[in-house]
Amino acid sequence: MANKDGKIGLLDTTTILVGGMIGSAIFSLSGVTLGNAGASAILSWVVAGLILLSYGLICAELCSTYPNSGGVFLFPAKAFAKDGKENRLWGWISAWAYLFGCVGGLVFSASYVATYLGIAVPALQVPNDPYMSPKPEWALIIGIGTVLICGILNIFKIAVTGKANTALTIILAATMIIFVIVAFTAKTPEGVTAFNGANFSPFFNGTQGGAGFFTAIPVAMLAYGSIVAAAFMVGEIRDPNKTVPKAMSIAMAITVGLYVLVMVATVGLISIQMLNETHMTYTPQFGAAWMTLGHITWLPKLVSAAAVLGLLTTALVLVILAARTLQAAAFAGVLPKFIAKNNEKTGIPLNATIIVTVLGVILVAFPSLTTFIINFGGLSNALVVVALCVTVIKARSTKAETGFKAPGGNVLPIVTMAILVACYIIGIMNDVKAGTYDILKLLIATVGYFAVGLIIYFVCTKAVKSE
Repeated sequence: MANKDGKIGLLDTTTILVGGMIGSAIFSLSGVTLGNAGASAILSWVVAGLILLSYGLICAELCSTYPNSGGVFLFPAKAFAKDGKENRLWGWISAWAYLFGCVGGLVFSASYVATYLGIAVPALQVPNDPYMSPKPEWALIIGIGTVLICGILNIFKIAVTGKANTALTIILAATMIIFVIVAFTAKTPEGVTAFNGANFSPFFNGTQGGAGFFTAIPVAMLAYGSIVAAAFMVGEIRDPNKTVPKAMSIAMAITVGLYVLVMVATVGLISIQMLNETHMTYTPQFGAAWMTLGHITWLPKLVSAAAVLGLLTTALVLVILAARTLQAAAFAGVLPKFIAKNNEKTGIPLNATIIVTVLGVILVAFPSLTTFIINFGGLSNALVVVALCVTVIKARSTKAETGFKAPGGNVLPIVTMAILVACYIIGIMNDVKAGTYDILKLLIATVGYFAVGLIIYFVCTKAVKSE
């Protein structure tokens, strides 16, 4: 509740953060990380939560330092300013990475909506498919339709209200708790306890072995992106120096706790080997409920319904974030000015929203790229975290005034960057050893992606300047 000063306190700030973080990722990305890292992915999600907590605190300090800016474009632009002029190149590099993180998240969310609907609706399934996969044509239609619906809802300013968001959060949290309780207490039709502790041994039993623990961290980070919500509300929070770090820590502890319980329950019900062999890594909780507790007929349906709701809400929010990122770059003169314009009736960045929606439709039309998009999205977000870690160190060196300081001084951003770099170095070493070179291919694609970004920057800034 807000006091007479109109500002919110610890409880409201915490619930906002929890509501933002409890979403679709646990129903989708957790399976990807479990498949690669095995049971050790559970700890990967804990480490990812700690990294994003650090990221959130850093963003809160940057928001306090540059209160009238906000966003991954303007923070670096202002921190690396020269002679009073914003460094738009650094801002664009950060925004370009963040943009794919958002669009990539939109694409995998839309793809998973198709997967879960295919499970829930028999008419959409491939005939006689034991894994209930959706027909390719239906997967494509549902994926494209999901992106279009989210884009249209944003265009017409039909947003999820605070009450609706709270209700959805309660539903999702309740679903997780129900799933965990059933997993730990239910018995198979033969009367044997369904939860099997042997599934956790060996602990590093994914397809990537021990290296999977590290490569799972950037992917898991996608689940906690909303931790930065409080950072952009510093001016609306009472006593932010104390409230922000407390709220972030409490919210992260609650979210990580729920996620860990769900993942432990999942592994206890279905072995990592079976998860990989049955192609249930994209729908892990459903796979666990269906393969082991299929006689509890309402449980798989409950998981599917909750996953679809969470995925749709995530996709809606990601369209908003990506559109605002494009708008911020256009406002600064990096992109054509028409992208920055708000619709006169709705007040939303109509052109930017249309561009994001079109990009999402194009990418979702290539389902074979889903795994790559997930990994690229994780890498993009990791690069954004690194960019803002460097930004906060630079901002502190200029001795800019700030009302909130992230704890730990420069140790916090340096350690955060070191962990992320280590994750990819270990992944590359594992790739070379295994002869797969997946992460190396990902890094090469990243170089190409940023090369395109630089071309766009120089072409557009030249064109904008000549207008």
